[in-house]
This record gives sequence, structure tokens and C-alpha cells, in this order.
Amino acid sequence: MMQNYQIVAFGESGLLIILGDEIDFEVNQQVHFLKEWIRNSGIEGINELIPAYASLLIEFDPYIIDANLIHDRVVEGISQTQQVIYRSNQTIEIPTIYGGEYGPDLEFVANFTKLSASEVIRLHSEVEYTVIMMGFSPGFPYLGGMNPILAVPRLSSPRMRVPAGSVGIAGKQTGIYPSDSAGGWQLIGWTPVKLFNPVSEPHFLLKPGDRLRFQPVSPTTAK
Repeated sequence: MMQNYQIVAFGESGLLIILGDEIDFEVNQQVHFLKEWIRNSGIEGINELIPAYASLLIEFDPYIIDANLIHDRVVEGISQTQQVIYRSNQTIEIPTIYGGEYGPDLEFVANFTKLSASEVIRLHSEVEYTVIMMGFSPGFPYLGGMNPILAVPRLSSPRMRVPAGSVGIAGKQTGIYPSDSAGGWQLIGWTPVKLFNPVSEPHFLLKPGDRLRFQPVSPTTAK
């Protein structure tokens, strides 16, 4: 059985399952396996399963199910997490225009990291990323695997509007804005790929465990 996990009360109708304390792909796999295991286990009274990098929040109806019962079932699920690899076979190519009006912060990233703009593009696009979790807006993927050399701080003042498809960096993470929204990530590029469509099924192009690569393209090619 996996060691060093915690199961703690989260208010009167929640349990927080903590499987680690840092961004780690194997731990994140376990989080998502546990989520799917609970979802498919037929436990009545579960309202919501909310995964994060290294934890899973279970929201439940205390009038239907007792927290102690959920606790026991979670322990059963955790005992199996090391036996399962939660990872999609899907690798998605994301055509991306870097720099210029499409990536207004590319030069800042280059200056901050003491790299050329072309080196930033190369380092950002040469690796395969894994969707660790979905983020602050519907369909926003937090991507694991970015070269740590590219880590930069967020903007001191967030933009009021970031266009859908913008590719950004914040700290040691990179991600893609699925819709127009405010945001403080450093924007280095843009993709025409639609990550979120509220009128189609499935609504989201990506899900945790998916893999993707950014493919540098010209504005003419992307459109």
C-alpha cells in the first residue's frame, strides 16, 4: 500500500485526500486513478470529485453517506494506485505561432532566462507535455514537463483580456487559455486549436493524462 498519504476532513461534507506535497507525475497519476476508481465504485452520496496536482477533494452528502465509510473505501482505492498507470495513449499536436502579436511576452521570457527568442521556442516546443490537471477556467490545461530553464514570474498586473488560444508560462508551468479571460501568465504564442466548446460533446479537447506537443508554425500555416 502507498505510504505517507493523508485523509483529512474538509468541512462537514468533504474529505481531502493528500497523496503528495509537490508536482510529481506519478503522484498525479495516482490522483486521477483514485478519482476514476471512486467514480466507478458505485458509492452513493458522492457529489463531486475534484482532482489537483497531488490531492483529491471528495464532496459528499452527509445525509446519504457517512464520512467513515468513504474513508474506508478511499483506503481500499489507494491500495491499488501503484498497480495502475493512468495515462492516455493520445498525443495531440498543437500548432502554435510564437512571438510578435501572438506572443507579446516572448522577448521578456528570452531576456529573463538569458536565452534568445529562438532558443525559448525550441525549448518550449521540443518536449512532450502531460496534462496534469484542468485549471481556473473550463478547459484550461496545466501542463507538466516544461524545461525549468523557461520558468518566469507571472505579470505584476494581470491583463484584463487574454485571447482564447494564448500559450503562456507562469513559474515552472505552461498552459493554454481555452477562452477569452483575464490572466497574468507570460504569453509566448497562440494556437487556433479550440480547447473548449460548450455546445459540443465532449466539451473539452484535453483531459488529465493526455499528452501534447507544441508545433511551431507560421501565421499563414496556422490559419
